[in-house]
Amino acid sequence: MMERAVGIGSALVLGGTGMLKGCSDELVEQGWQVVLPSRRARLTPGQAVREAVRRRGHVPTPRTAAVGAGAGTGGSVVQVAADWSRPQELAGLVNDALLRPAGLLVAWVHDSYRVPVLNAVAPLLDAGAPVVEVHDISAVSPTGGLPEPVLPGHPTQQVVLGFVRRDGRTRWLSHEQTASGVMEAVHRALAGDPPSVRQVGEVDTWEVRY
Repeated sequence: MMERAVGIGSALVLGGTGMLKGCSDELVEQGWQVVLPSRRARLTPGQAVREAVRRRGHVPTPRTAAVGAGAGTGGSVVQVAADWSRPQELAGLVNDALLRPAGLLVAWVHDSYRVPVLNAVAPLLDAGAPVVEVHDISAVSPTGGLPEPVLPGHPTQQVVLGFVRRDGRTRWLSHEQTASGVMEAVHRALAGDPPSVRQVGEVDTWEVRY
């Protein structure tokens, strides 16, 4: 059977179909296979069968896929159905879509699902794969700062998304500003820079720490 051509790696982007779409698009342009869990994605017939099997107790295990001869020929994007309240099922669908263990995880997940979802997808990551965790202002504690990274075994860059203040008025960051700020953290992660926290925009109750 002919191997599928892949780009420079597989990346899992959680929360990447909205304000982080620019990040997903840039990774695809760079040659990554990007897997995007999305609540709007529909299951294929094969995915529906596999999900039904998992509901009867199957636990997904990571799968190793060979790098095809066409490596570097361009990226791709695969959307899979996301139900953040069912992290193991989500991880199983991601596992089905990945060509090989993910070499990068970018995650913007609501705090109520963040820990179980990231723990569920952790076995699908390559050993030592960098992580970029994205937080909005609601995740910032005035006294305690940011929550600790969920996956301490993976070097983690953290990004806090704030707001823009101009002429006495404030507004949320645009999609472009959000994607640009997160991609800076992605570049740091892929370059092997030490874990850090980056603030994009202003956050009244918190200052950036390095």
